Amino acid sequence: MEKSTGPIAEEVPPHAQLIQMVTGFWVSRLVYAAAALDLAGHLADGPMSAAELAVPTHTHGPTLHRFMRTLASIGILTEDSSHRFSLTPLGEALKTGAPGSARATVLSFGGDRQWRSWEHLIYSLETGKTGMEKAFGVGSFDYFAQHPQEGSYFSESMVGFYGNEPPAVAAAYDFSRFQTVVDVGGGTGNLIAAVLGRHSGPRGILFDQSHTVKEAPALLEAQGIADRVLIDGGDIFEGIPRGGDAYLLSHVIHCWREDQCIMILNNCRKAMNPDGRILIVESVLPAGDTPHLGKMNDMVMLVLPGGQERTEEEYSTLLEKAGLRLTQVIPTESAASIIEAVLV
Repeated sequence: MEKSTGPIAEEVPPHAQLIQMVTGFWVSRLVYAAAALDLAGHLADGPMSAAELAVPTHTHGPTLHRFMRTLASIGILTEDSSHRFSLTPLGEALKTGAPGSARATVLSFGGDRQWRSWEHLIYSLETGKTGMEKAFGVGSFDYFAQHPQEGSYFSESMVGFYGNEPPAVAAAYDFSRFQTVVDVGGGTGNLIAAVLGRHSGPRGILFDQSHTVKEAPALLEAQGIADRVLIDGGDIFEGIPRGGDAYLLSHVIHCWREDQCIMILNNCRKAMNPDGRILIVESVLPAGDTPHLGKMNDMVMLVLPGGQERTEEEYSTLLEKAGLRLTQVIPTESAASIIEAVLV
């Protein structure tokens, strides 16, 4: 007879799974508070007690201790026998500037902008309108223009959230045949940097709102391609730089209502060379019950900017309405695909 290796773990019953799901926000708020207090920054030089940290974090020492021991229980900190706390590898990732931009992402995704918007999910389901506008009276992009620090966190969070995507996109598609690649809504230039870094022939135009592209020069300089990119600030609904061979729209189309998407695509169609390509980088939703990050992100789009994620069929229909024809959907090594379209 074989020896037993211990009790077989029982499957978590449905009611317990639901309770775990609904209490997930507890952890979210704990991690957000740790980022907001910059505990990782304060602990960067070594262990400290809650009493020592209370003054620089403007907190109540005994309560901070309770908070930090809870963070230790979920692996962000570790507590020694003298009640001093240190960073774990997970906690190290919460430092400002750490690889992956976790702190900026936590501050952007876990802050009041998202929190208060999600309070109005039922309103969004009832009306099709955004919780963001219900909560704040403005849309996401106007909000960032009014709150530049949060806009900066959001831009940095996109670099971390889609970390492996730009090199995956650059590797999955042959950009070398183009002379000019226009990155529409390209933020700080992370994607155009990856494309031009892999393909030495094309030149790039980075186009986004003026307050967003102001942070691009440093990134492009660091990537060694600043001399190959023209930075242009403007409004995608008013006009897009003309004469490009390829127009990249990375996580742009999913942010807007259908009528706004058609306006953006029409502007790209009018601007591009006759034999040019529109390249939409987005999640393409699988059919049926197949799990996919894009399905959860579809709810984020509903509540915050008012856009949506789409299936391949839905993208084809959208493109037809803008006078374009979907030619192929190219998977990448990331969760995103490249949806290629040409003039009809």
